[in-house]
Amino acid sequence: MAASIHTDIANEKVPVGDGTLIHYQHYRHAGQGLPLVLVHSLALDHRFWRLVAPALANKTEVVCVDVRGHGQSGKPPGPYSIELFAHDIKELLQALGHQQAVVAGASLGGCVALEFAIGHPEMTAGLGLIDTTAWYGPTAPDDWSKRADKAKSDGLDSMVQFQATRWFSEKFRADHPDEVRHCVETFLANDVQAYGEACRALGGFNASAQVAQVGVPTAIVVGADDYAAPVAMSRQLHEAIRGSTLTVIPDACHLTPVETPRVIIATLERLLDDSQARRGQTRRSRTQGDPE
Repeated sequence: MAASIHTDIANEKVPVGDGTLIHYQHYRHAGQGLPLVLVHSLALDHRFWRLVAPALANKTEVVCVDVRGHGQSGKPPGPYSIELFAHDIKELLQALGHQQAVVAGASLGGCVALEFAIGHPEMTAGLGLIDTTAWYGPTAPDDWSKRADKAKSDGLDSMVQFQATRWFSEKFRADHPDEVRHCVETFLANDVQAYGEACRALGGFNASAQVAQVGVPTAIVVGADDYAAPVAMSRQLHEAIRGSTLTVIPDACHLTPVETPRVIIATLERLLDDSQARRGQTRRSRTQGDPE
């Protein structure tokens, strides 16, 4: 592996158009490659990427976002939407002076990354869709609303066992209790109102008719035993996005960046290389097409 030119890590915030502060962990880098934006799963935060981001920061600048309503970002009243979350990332990238980025996310974060690619194609150089979907199906609004209501009525602690068994395989839970505990503690620290608004945003998300518009290098990854966003959902994404790759990880569940970080690192490294190569080809094509 080449020597790292990763410089430093900072925790920063930037205000977006409605005044909400969006927090992000910023792995600065002295190279000139495409930046990588990483978007976490529902009810977690930028630390979701703690086993992945440092390795990728040896390759390029990495920005781990706290989606509004999560972590150290602002938690304004709703309604929230996946489109709003994606627009926040657009404003964050603009504040950092970036015209393009590779955007990758897991679960909720994958929905946000997909919406970003659809809504802001000019800023999307590559796309990573991890343990996610373009649509949770016709019952999604009701399903997600019920989850939001349960959190409000019974408390987040009533949902911990359900969450943990969907997040990770039984073996991982037994072998890595500290990682499970970290995710559970982050989950329990959520603002219940903001959590509910994020649930309803997922319930209202349906990009299935727009997925085929994606025209950038796209890596799709899913755990073979993912019950929250099953393999069939990733296959639908793969079939819709021309030239995409699909990786199904044996024996893994829903939070593969925590359960199988090496696979995610390798996949995103390839995605960065493919995205950088495509950007170079595009620039050469434009140059060759210019009049003399």
